[in-house]
Amino acid sequence: MTGDRLAVSRQPYEDPSPLQREIPKSQGRLYDFLLEIVKTWSPEDVLEEFKQLFLYQTNTTSAHLLPTIYQILISNQEQEFRNTLKRSCYILVNNWELARNHQAIQQLVQLFSDPILYKSTVSPNLKRLREWLRNFVGSQDFQELKLFVNRFEKQTKERWSDRYTSYLLVPQYIDLDNSFEQRQAARSLYKKLKERFKFDLAMYTAYSQSAVSREYMPKNPTALGDEVLHLIKRILVKRGFFNYSNLARIFLNQTQNLSYRDFKRSLLVYLTSASDHHPFADRLKNRLAEKLNALYCDHDDKAIDHSLLLRTSNRVIDYLTTEHRQDPSPLFALLIAEANPLLLVIVLLRLIMICGYSRSHLEVRIADLIRFYEKYPEEECQWIIHFMEIFNITLTIYTENIQYNLVAMAKTTMTQAIDSPLETYRIFSQIKNNSFSNADPDLELAALEDERSAFAP
Repeated sequence: MTGDRLAVSRQPYEDPSPLQREIPKSQGRLYDFLLEIVKTWSPEDVLEEFKQLFLYQTNTTSAHLLPTIYQILISNQEQEFRNTLKRSCYILVNNWELARNHQAIQQLVQLFSDPILYKSTVSPNLKRLREWLRNFVGSQDFQELKLFVNRFEKQTKERWSDRYTSYLLVPQYIDLDNSFEQRQAARSLYKKLKERFKFDLAMYTAYSQSAVSREYMPKNPTALGDEVLHLIKRILVKRGFFNYSNLARIFLNQTQNLSYRDFKRSLLVYLTSASDHHPFADRLKNRLAEKLNALYCDHDDKAIDHSLLLRTSNRVIDYLTTEHRQDPSPLFALLIAEANPLLLVIVLLRLIMICGYSRSHLEVRIADLIRFYEKYPEEECQWIIHFMEIFNITLTIYTENIQYNLVAMAKTTMTQAIDSPLETYRIFSQIKNNSFSNADPDLELAALEDERSAFAP
């Protein structure tokens, strides 16, 4: 019996063949070459070189690099080919994005529509190459690459999910299995899209309340139409007279010496206190209480620490969005169907206010929800779109470096202010010096990796 186990354990440690040992060296030469030409050649010449190298395997000026793909083909390593192709694409995407050459990025993606991918051939290697290229075009990897061009393409009918591309980029840049180039490109575009939405929202709210002609009105960056102004006022009123960041700070100060069991009880109160007057409040508390009571029970008698806070926050996010990354969680479906989406959004906001490192985890789960629903037509997804708009706006208001405030247009007492209709208020925004979003992204990724490696969800 012992001998059998030893024999099995030795199998994965077979020495790679000389050909397999040569592949990483060849890949390195390929990446260095692409880095050099993307900075010195015209985009047209780079695209032609890429096409000849990866799609045609002939007539390339860099004949010394042809063996790189050939070695992978004859060793029948499709995943290695996929990794090489992806990294090569993102080397070009990164550099062209920095140069603001968005047309070249579009043309790179369009290369994969070349009819050569479907042309028959008697060559076994070319047959394998074209099969692998077709597999790539049909993969999630290619869909992720297309995120970098969707915003520039004038499609006959834009998919509703394209409005939330920033969230779909998060899984790319936090996945440590992706190449550095892919993660860098995804993070860079994510930040640009977030900054654009933040700026457009501030401009729209500022000018839409003034006497500016409709002709010169900034574009509404949301899918809510003029309703967005009323929604922002509701979100700000929901905050009441206490800033969410202050409430989060108070909660953390009051729970820092508690046992994990007592911390979970306090967390339930903190998350649901904003919903006390909501008809769905009791059901939300009961469902969350069941989940929290059973969560990491082995640690109930230990003192709460940063590690447990992160893991707990991430698990609660899962309960409220998608627990298995396959479909919406029962609690998400219940909250969206029977309650105002703003209730769920505020609970999620309160979570990341006490644990900023959970924000990327939350955005990955939001991306999972978008991927689940994007296969349905927009007419059938109005409720999830409504949730996404509220979520997007709320995070922008409370986690970015623009301060939104409601200002009464007439003098009122405190009691009168509470009962005043929203139409008597105007929204004012200003840059603030510090913001929730200034967390170091590398520390956030380190926290996510630590969370992955410590406990199983």
